[in-house]
Amino acid sequence: MRQLAGKTAFITGAASGIGLALATAFAGEGMKVMLADIESAPLDRAVEALRASGAEVRGVVCDVADPVSMDDAADAAFRAFGNVHVLCNNAGVAAGGGIEQISIESWRWVIDVNLMGVVHGIKSFLPHIRRHGEGGHIVNTASMGGMNAGLGFSPYSASKFAVVSMSEGLAWQLAPDGIGVSVLCPSYVRTRIGESGRNRPRRYGPTPEFDPTGPAAAMVAEIAQQLEAGLDPAVVAARVVSAIRENRLYIFTHPGMRAEVEDRFATILAAIDAFSDQ
Repeated sequence: MRQLAGKTAFITGAASGIGLALATAFAGEGMKVMLADIESAPLDRAVEALRASGAEVRGVVCDVADPVSMDDAADAAFRAFGNVHVLCNNAGVAAGGGIEQISIESWRWVIDVNLMGVVHGIKSFLPHIRRHGEGGHIVNTASMGGMNAGLGFSPYSASKFAVVSMSEGLAWQLAPDGIGVSVLCPSYVRTRIGESGRNRPRRYGPTPEFDPTGPAAAMVAEIAQQLEAGLDPAVVAARVVSAIRENRLYIFTHPGMRAEVEDRFATILAAIDAFSDQ
């Protein structure tokens, strides 16, 4: 999609962080934008701020883990703006899931939001984008955590690996329809994902209490520090806009992570070569 002005974008997790930066960038390109988020008050503030800048935006409360909620949000976007061209499945959460104490409820929550939230978004919007025939682009937010297992055994990494795989498969299937697909794989960005528990629905049980003396304490502290010093979300959003225009599948934001990816693939290739030599 080379031309964005006049088109419409729908973004989940849009009240803050990368989602709000995407909404701001799209509005700056002359797009109409529907912001969707599970947090109503921050969503209202985000919509109000963008409207004050002259942008044509609306907001809708949406729980991406609930397919009915996603369908309702999609219908709200269609009623407000007509055809939607860019879908950003951006909402995401994080929760501990180490090997010491595995919380099945936390795994279900993270998978439902990070993975099934993407599935629900595609199910709600793809038939519409195909039907209007004006082209489109889907951006799925994954993570560098979906390219290497640096976070260890965790629902977050597992969900993001799945989003990368799903995006790769979707891209070649939709290419004949003129619909692009990108998978966003950032490293640390200044967002509130470390505070994900604030939005955890009751159906997933209470957020497990964090043990500051436990084996995961050092990793949690390091992640919090890295997020605080992370990349400006506006930089990420600018790269997403460029990727949509150039129809790039992978969107990377931190060149310094190349070494970790190289190490992983070197190990994989070595294992393949070892088998081939037998």
